[in-house]
Amino acid sequence: MTTGSFELGDLKLENGGVIRNAKLSWKSYGTLSPARDNVIVYPCSYGATHETQEWLIGPDGVLDPERWFIVIPDMFTNGLSSSASTDPEFPSLVTMADNVHAQYRLITEHFGIDRLAAAYGFSMGAGQAYHWAALYPEFVERAIVVCGSARTSLHNRVFLSGLLRILEAAPEYAGNGHFTAEPVAAKRAFAHVYAGWGLSQDFYRARLFESVLGAPDLDSFLQTDWVDRFAEGAAADQYAQALTWQEADISTPYDGDLDAALGAITARVLLMPSATDLYFRTADNELELTSLRKAELVEIPSIWGHRAGSPRDIPADLDFLRRHVRGWLDA
Repeated sequence: MTTGSFELGDLKLENGGVIRNAKLSWKSYGTLSPARDNVIVYPCSYGATHETQEWLIGPDGVLDPERWFIVIPDMFTNGLSSSASTDPEFPSLVTMADNVHAQYRLITEHFGIDRLAAAYGFSMGAGQAYHWAALYPEFVERAIVVCGSARTSLHNRVFLSGLLRILEAAPEYAGNGHFTAEPVAAKRAFAHVYAGWGLSQDFYRARLFESVLGAPDLDSFLQTDWVDRFAEGAAADQYAQALTWQEADISTPYDGDLDAALGAITARVLLMPSATDLYFRTADNELELTSLRKAELVEIPSIWGHRAGSPRDIPADLDFLRRHVRGWLDA
């Protein structure tokens, strides 16, 4: 395993802004083959870093570092790469495309790679995997999209709008995504709303937070699994990444024509929605499937909602994800 920070210089963005002295933090796992043909890029989900995502990698994991050379680039504004929390002049909007263009430079300029075996991602990472396949169609052999979509749906945007409005209502909010201090009360409200979306109605009805996760009651679960976790991150980064998520759309270079953007993808695409995800619905992936050239949809049969796509503590869902991803990579 190797970590590093790739210097990008002044990075011009899709919407006209600039990240000054931009840097992209990363970590790699496994060994690059002599032919340089075993590379998987594994972008970050919302609020995640390479450290919080690497549990998925292992000889018995979803991604096997004994076969693949896996690179996790830290998404902009996650606190490790260039971030809103550390740069008072950080641009108001950094898109998924901006992230992927920077990642492409890391992969090609630093590692000398001329083709990806796969782009793999969950949630916002899945959106970046989709962008990899759309922006660099001749570069990407496979894209694995776990609980993600090609374009953030209107319903998903409404959820994100609610989170943004909570942060903006905080007395510590200074405008343009900046805060005079961490908005503790607003972040607590943010976490409670997120908890209602991140897991399904069926999860709560079955009280899996008690029987599986070991929480003594609902209030304890909300505090330890949601409030405490979001308290660790900076509000400026949470705000900025929510905007990145909200504006995600692979069809931007095609003037909003999603069918054209999907049809231009030449990679083999595996779509893996969760049956009970409240953000990224199976129906959205089913619509995308009709426009993709080479694609397969496998629904995760889970009541864990969005979390089924990141099933660190869910053995059945983890086994399902491992079997299907490994089998599909081998095909």
